[in-house]
Amino acid sequence: MTPPGWHPDPGHSGIGPVQERWWDGSRWTDQLRPSPATVRRRRIRIGAGIAAGVVLLAAVGGGAYMLGDRSDDRGGSAADAPAGPPGASASPRGPGGGQGDEEDGGGQGPGQQMPSEDGYATDAASGISIPVPDGWTGQSGPIGAGLTTGEYACPGDESQTCVRGGVFSAPAQALKVEATTAKAAAEADIEANAEESYGEKVYGGITSHEELKSEAVTVAGQKGYRVRWKVVTKNGDDGYVESLAFPSPRSADMLVVVRSGFDVHDKAPKLSVLDDITEGIKKAASAGSGRTT
Repeated sequence: MTPPGWHPDPGHSGIGPVQERWWDGSRWTDQLRPSPATVRRRRIRIGAGIAAGVVLLAAVGGGAYMLGDRSDDRGGSAADAPAGPPGASASPRGPGGGQGDEEDGGGQGPGQQMPSEDGYATDAASGISIPVPDGWTGQSGPIGAGLTTGEYACPGDESQTCVRGGVFSAPAQALKVEATTAKAAAEADIEANAEESYGEKVYGGITSHEELKSEAVTVAGQKGYRVRWKVVTKNGDDGYVESLAFPSPRSADMLVVVRSGFDVHDKAPKLSVLDDITEGIKKAASAGSGRTT
């Protein structure tokens, strides 16, 4: 007997992306989602799908420009984000919507709502909630979560919107980080994080970097590791980038990566804010309303 859960859609025509359909133990429901294998094959730059939609958060400078549909899930203390996605509002390039399977940490069936808490952005797949500081915008999602603050026109492409500070999480596998320890994952991810955050497309590329931190850190009760660089760019502001990795508090076999980028600018948040955010990351609640207000 087929157990309840997500299974390949028996009605799939073979044309287009592979989908999975929810089997409730006795019948096929009308609940569909993209196959997780299909999602993993698509390139995710820094963020991941943010809530139903899905939004791709791509690092540009201290934070991100956003593509595609937006989430209504916001941290309770954050300011409202613009109605439309800033910057490159071209067709969405993020992974398809739908909730992760148990391997990804999602494991939610129809009728179950993604946990969300006031004042936090929740990454359901990673099993974490990230505190949203005052004046920041937070977005929760079934795969990934993000915080941003301080929007401005990107220096290398003013049609894009950059932000002064950005913090984004995703399962390490979603970011194609194959390392199996927190230290190795953080060390492997920092260069990609820097290039995505302050790379050639918007900042003309990175001319040099200085390592500021490479140390063990405890996050959400887990033994993690972080690497922090200061990068010098050809155009626009220089920046700080950090890659933080730690085991998911929901599944010890899953590593979570948190990528951060802060501009070196008097309007950017201080690095102490990044430390406060890291200290405030916690295990996500097991249930919630699915929306913060």
